[in-house]
Amino acid sequence: MGNLKVLGIESSCDDTAIAVVEDGRTLVSQAAASSAKIHARYGGIVPEVAAREHTMAILPVLEETLERAQIPLAALDAIAVTEGPGLLGALLIGVTFAKALGVGLGIPVVGVHHLEAHLYANALIAPITFPALGLLVSGGHTTLVLWEGHGQLKVLGETRDDAAGEAFDKGARVLGLPYPGGPQIERLARTVEVKSGLRLPLANLGSKSLDFSFSGLKTATREMASTHPTRRAEIALALEDAVVRALVKITERALTQYPVADLYLAGGVTANGALRQAMADLAARRQVRLHLPPMGLCTDNAAMVAALGYYRLGQGHRMKNDDSARTTYSLGD
Repeated sequence: MGNLKVLGIESSCDDTAIAVVEDGRTLVSQAAASSAKIHARYGGIVPEVAAREHTMAILPVLEETLERAQIPLAALDAIAVTEGPGLLGALLIGVTFAKALGVGLGIPVVGVHHLEAHLYANALIAPITFPALGLLVSGGHTTLVLWEGHGQLKVLGETRDDAAGEAFDKGARVLGLPYPGGPQIERLARTVEVKSGLRLPLANLGSKSLDFSFSGLKTATREMASTHPTRRAEIALALEDAVVRALVKITERALTQYPVADLYLAGGVTANGALRQAMADLAARRQVRLHLPPMGLCTDNAAMVAALGYYRLGQGHRMKNDDSARTTYSLGD
């Protein structure tokens, strides 16, 4: 499979992204179009709007990606596309486009799991070392996995309600901040020069549980904002601190139960500076190697899709004619 050029297509939410990756490791080119500003008017993703924007953007994004790579369509060896989970209409645009392109070019198409793909953003930096723990933190998911090999993921814990990124989005709305909330919370929190005594509680799911729970943070943030209406920046810092403490606490517990040498982070929330520093401190304390994707590959992107696609193709996976988008898609499948 040497010099295999895989075209990755990502359209699970509000970003239309396409990339070319060679041999699962080298990012040749990428391009993307985001409809985030449109969705910001509504305070969140509108599925019908997302699907419409993908329809209009996908061909121009493909053309831009190939132009940047300076290769023709005929130079592609395979296509990888996000099969799920995600918004049905948005996923269908990407999957349908990928399958049509595959038929037209006579090359294989493989569907990949969106969350598993996030982990493979790290593969674009260095080869993955197994076994490892993987922490996936995004707007829709918070999942902790034991990563034992390519295609071998065991879910150890996940959120029982809201995801970490969702907690940021809801907290941001309480504080009157625009969507998406994560970057806004971090930006406001960074303006605090002296830490105050404001602190939000963490959910207690048991001393051995590796699950997460963030739903109570919205209520706690609202109550704090009502009590301290002039201390928005300090409340933002307290919210960020609570999310980070919860993620570090459960990850450290997992490292005790599964003493691996490598810890991989992935997902949009991984771009948060406080989380990156806290995980670096945890890694130093537990003497494990921490792997963080570069900032540009934390959020949804097509390079991670193409990288995972390379390994899935090597294992013989292909999309069948009747395969389609999967809104619900377990990492164990």
